[in-house]
Amino acid sequence: MILALCVDDKNGMAFNGRRQSMDRLLRADLLKAAGESPLWVSPYTAKQFDPAPANLCPAEDFLLRAGPGEICFAEFPPLAQVLDRVEGILLYRWNRTYPADQYLDFDPAAAGFRLVSAADFSGSSHKTLTKEVYTK
Repeated sequence: MILALCVDDKNGMAFNGRRQSMDRLLRADLLKAAGESPLWVSPYTAKQFDPAPANLCPAEDFLLRAGPGEICFAEFPPLAQVLDRVEGILLYRWNRTYPADQYLDFDPAAAGFRLVSAADFSGSSHKTLTKEVYTK
């Protein structure tokens, strides 16, 4: 699977059981990356996609259901427990610091992933988002 994540400048992911932020153009980028393949999400995350695209696959156990090459958009740790199944990472950076009490629980480089590209793009709610692509 390919793990898609959003983090702030301190690798924060969530605060008080909620996502830190969301962005319509980031979701569009994820859907473009998924193409016609499934995009696996939690039921909580699925609420961001309205209307839901045909390839959106909400499931409580979405981290276990995603197959090879399929994108799994995760908004909350723990994630280190599934790294043995991860082929790549799409890491979106908010380029801000938000309140956080849940943080990315692994370092991509230390976990054996290699940064192959990084690009900035304009979001709908963020002036600049950074998308980093990692492979094993």
